[in-house]
Amino acid sequence: MPGPLPGRPSADTPHVPVLIEAILRECAPIAGVWLDGTLGAGGYTRELLKAGAAKVIGVDRDPLALQMAADWAGEYGDRLRLVAGTFSNLDELAGEPLDGVVLDLGVSSMQLDQAERGFSFMKDGPLDMRMSQEGQSAADLVNSADEAVLADILYHYGEERASRRIAHAIVAARAMEPITTTGRLAEIVAKCLPRPKPGQSHPATRSFQAIRIAVNTEFAELADGLAAAERALKPGGLLAVVTFHSLEDRIVKRFFQLASGHEANANRYAPAKADTTARFEMVTRKAVAPDEAEIARNPRARSAKLRVGRRTAAPPKTLAPAELDLPEIQKKGRR
Repeated sequence: MPGPLPGRPSADTPHVPVLIEAILRECAPIAGVWLDGTLGAGGYTRELLKAGAAKVIGVDRDPLALQMAADWAGEYGDRLRLVAGTFSNLDELAGEPLDGVVLDLGVSSMQLDQAERGFSFMKDGPLDMRMSQEGQSAADLVNSADEAVLADILYHYGEERASRRIAHAIVAARAMEPITTTGRLAEIVAKCLPRPKPGQSHPATRSFQAIRIAVNTEFAELADGLAAAERALKPGGLLAVVTFHSLEDRIVKRFFQLASGHEANANRYAPAKADTTARFEMVTRKAVAPDEAEIARNPRARSAKLRVGRRTAAPPKTLAPAELDLPEIQKKGRR
């Protein structure tokens, strides 16, 4: 029997969906029509179907995810529908009211494990990072963006304090030769930072995160996806979001605060804000984190957080990016 295609992970490769037990517990009972906006290897979709969802709509922008799903989707018949697209317009992709939406943010293990996708500095490969496999690549961005823009991306999207030093080093290096591989970019970044102590993450971790977010416009996608879920969910429908770093979680937390009418008053001396009609009720009072057992089984879960809200009957409302504290990068010409 032939093995998997080159560059394509096997559909039989075990995939552990992060915080799935918490999702099933907080959203119980699972029923009706759900949308998995980040299909990936299909872990959440299969567990939702197993738990009782009448139908799941699996959405992913990565063509490989949909190709892999074709290997196992047939066993679910009409209970599973696969759709190519981004979750930023999941309401249009669903085409029907939803009982639940689950979003597992960030890059998938499937993408990280393939050197040719260029997401990871652990294996040298082309500097790509495109989830959809089309449009501007990480190499395009790194080799063309203005130094100030690169510094802003590294600082705002990666919380990298040495952003200016790294951006300057990138511009100097690309003047000698275009930066086309993950290995070379990681080396450039590492030279700008102290050698990590045992147990610390690789020096390029924050920079790679920032560039990936910029290439895939992940924060704008997230804001639009939360708004699309709000439009698509029935009254009583559930929105479950799993984040993997503080920037994502801050946006999701802010969204639920505003949508549930629980926004904190920053100034205790200011007049109290008028009551707003809640569009979501919080199911999880605070973020749910994995327990030690899950972290031991799946180290990727270590930084994960889950937030769940239940849709009310209030009309949907679209929030401005500034209301969600989305960082804005001012684009300039290349120097």
